[in-house]
Amino acid sequence: MARMTGSWLSGPTAALPLDDDGKPKYRGERLGLPEAGPGSLVGSGRRIAALMLDWLMAGGVSILILGGDALDSRLSSVVLLVWFVVGVVTVTLFSFTPGQYILGLQVARIDQPVGVGIVRALARQVLLVFMVPPLITDIEGRGMHDRATGTALVRSR
Repeated sequence: MARMTGSWLSGPTAALPLDDDGKPKYRGERLGLPEAGPGSLVGSGRRIAALMLDWLMAGGVSILILGGDALDSRLSSVVLLVWFVVGVVTVTLFSFTPGQYILGLQVARIDQPVGVGIVRALARQVLLVFMVPPLITDIEGRGMHDRATGTALVRSR
């Protein structure tokens, strides 16, 4: 009984498979990703930083669209729309958003080494709008929006 309660009380890393030394293996190994460097999974801090950069850029573009009026009542809706469209288009075409590019991140499919595609990019962005799926992560550190779309946010450099 103590072993069962210890596993869920110890947090998500307790569910990682154990190696010969009894220490948990790194995140992303079960997905076939490297431990560090290009192609390795990204932590929450860099994810949040990329999202904030994208949101700030969308805010700037939205202010330009509204004619420089930062106090316009439509600003928040326009920011969300610009952020959504830019996210879908850039992830579909390049596999990263502008904020992810600046921080050296990339959205990758975990089942095949091909581009994300418009359907996965659209579904991923729709789930990101609700903000709850990215906050819930699995033992690999991937958000539920990534699990639902079969993607992962990895380092590109």
